[in-house]
Formats: sequence, C-alpha cells, structure tokens
Amino acid sequence: MNLVLTGFMGVGKSVTGKILSKELRKDFFDTDALIEKKIGLSINMIFEKFGEKEFRRTESEVIRALSQEDSSVISCGGGAVLNPSNVKLLGNKGIIINLYASPEAIYDRIKSGSIRPLLKRENPLDEIKRLLELRKEAYSDCDYAFNTDGLTPRQVVNNILSVIDKLLIGFSKARN
Repeated sequence: MNLVLTGFMGVGKSVTGKILSKELRKDFFDTDALIEKKIGLSINMIFEKFGEKEFRRTESEVIRALSQEDSSVISCGGGAVLNPSNVKLLGNKGIIINLYASPEAIYDRIKSGSIRPLLKRENPLDEIKRLLELRKEAYSDCDYAFNTDGLTPRQVVNNILSVIDKLLIGFSKARN
C-alpha cells in the first residue's frame, strides 16, 4: 500500500513525504521532480515552453507509472488531483492523504521562493484563494486530511503516523 500526499503547493507535501519515507523506510517519489527529470526542464520552464496542458499530460504519465509502485510514499503536484483518472490510479494501491493550509499560510510559505507558474499574477494571495476554491472538491477526494497550519513537517508526519499506525500493520512494523 502506498501513501499518497496531495494538496496545494506550499502545504508541505515534499518535505513531509521525505521525512515520512525515511521514518517508514519506504521509497519516496515526487511527481514534480520526476516530471522535471523526464522533460529535462524546471516546472517553470515546462509551463513557459510547453504550457500547462503538456505539463498535465506528462504528470498523468508519471502518475500512471507510480501507481504500479507498492509500499512507497508519493508526493503529488498540487494539480495532480484535477484529473480524476490520476486519483483513481493512485487510490488503487494507495491511501490518499490531503495536506492543507490556509491561503495566508500557503502564501507566507511560497512568497520568498521561486515564482510558481500558476501564481504569476498581480495578487498571488487572491490567486491562491481562487485556485483553492476551484480545487476544493478534488482535494476532498481523499482518505484522510491533515491541516499543516502552524505545524512543522515533523509534527505533520507524527499526525499521519498516528493514523496509519492504527490502520497499516505493514507500515507500523517497518518502523520497528
């Protein structure tokens, strides 16, 4: 069984996923990193050169391949769940965990980093709010959801582990 982390950019999927995979001694895969490796360009450059449609097509290819994994931790890009086929594939062998945060917390986390392609707007906070509202239903299609506001990645991992320890004997045993 895979653990699949979904949620908007800046909620901590990649950092949490890396810690979680180490804790559970499982492979870690980040769909955005795999897309960059496959195309040979950064996410920003992919959006600029090929557009969002090509990015999403490649994202679905990567997810199709990752859905064959077993007993891994997978961090998905923020828009991966917009394609119901991606969610279905990931859910076939995985528990889908949505990480979420307030728009303000997300903005605080990403404002000093590199410019995200979907946030190249005059008012990024308004765009975050708009995108969160558009994706609300897609993000709710999960097995578990965890708020990351005001928490360290370690605290988020502990919250996730407290749930999966009760559900997945295989994951629990891997930690012993």
